[in-house]
Amino acid sequence: MLSQAAAGAILTIDLEALAENWRALRACLKQGAEAAAVVKADGYGLGAEQVASALTKAGCRTFFVARLEEGIRLRKALSKGERIFVLDGVLPGTASEFPAHGLIPVLNEPGQIKEWAALTQGQARAALHADTGMNRLGISQAELERLRPRLEKAGLCLVMSHLACSEEADNPKNAEQLGRFLEARKNLSHLPASLSNSSGIFLGSDYHFDLVRPGVALYGVNPTPGQPNPMRQIVELKARIVQVRDVDLPETVGYGATHQVLGKSRIATVAVGYADGWPRSLSNRGFGALAGVRVPLVGRVSMDLMTFDVTKTPGDAARPGGFITLLGDGASVDEVADLAGTIGYEILTNLGPRYFRKYVGG
Repeated sequence: MLSQAAAGAILTIDLEALAENWRALRACLKQGAEAAAVVKADGYGLGAEQVASALTKAGCRTFFVARLEEGIRLRKALSKGERIFVLDGVLPGTASEFPAHGLIPVLNEPGQIKEWAALTQGQARAALHADTGMNRLGISQAELERLRPRLEKAGLCLVMSHLACSEEADNPKNAEQLGRFLEARKNLSHLPASLSNSSGIFLGSDYHFDLVRPGVALYGVNPTPGQPNPMRQIVELKARIVQVRDVDLPETVGYGATHQVLGKSRIATVAVGYADGWPRSLSNRGFGALAGVRVPLVGRVSMDLMTFDVTKTPGDAARPGGFITLLGDGASVDEVADLAGTIGYEILTNLGPRYFRKYVGG
């Protein structure tokens, strides 16, 4: 086990803030709608078991993962009372694993429906994914009509689809997908329905149906880009300072000599790099925070290390064994993602295994 003293960085996850985010999203829903939680990719990189346990205490009873193995692992952390849906569905030869572990597959294509119906004869639950324009997973409208007799033997407990452009509230694709979903439900109206992801919740009650599936918003990423973030940030990442040195002209910093100091400078090297999931694209453009001062990331992000110009920080704030904050202290996941040319999802899910992980609250 990695000790906190030996860790190159400390990742703190606030489970109470996570629970508050779930409660805030639930409060946005129309009466009677349920808020589930998406905890795939190891809870967006933050620990699926810890995240799901905290959300269960907050009242969440339905969870979504991507892979069968994620569902099997999560089931061990939850009671039989919580539902766990597996978004990949029934891959060939895996159907029997779902009832064995108390998991619910999301059926995405005709072969999955055939294998599931043949095994269970309607005696085990499954969800149906109707494709409404994402063209990634799901049954087309034509397939839906053709497969309708077989669906009666699939034990369906939910019909769902997925929005492609919900982060863009004015995108006409949202209304188009809503219309297609309503069409797909015409002969399945007896089933509970689910369409909205995190951002879809904020498109209004027409998109809520019976169940919403928030994911990234739970973890503090803004589900309403261009507007103030209604979510609390739940992560703090502090990188340990390994060395501090004084550098003057004509010296450069880092691989490729891409940063030229402009005069007397103090450079702090921290024990985080791209092997820890910190984007190399932040080279010479990222930042950290030290003693209330934003410090620029100078030079290239390397595999295990990064360098910051700490010249403007007070006194001995920069010292070996101390920390520079990479997330938290005013550095949001969204801002870091924007500077890196990516999205908050990628920042979170890339957070590496070398961090000491500390859970608070919850």
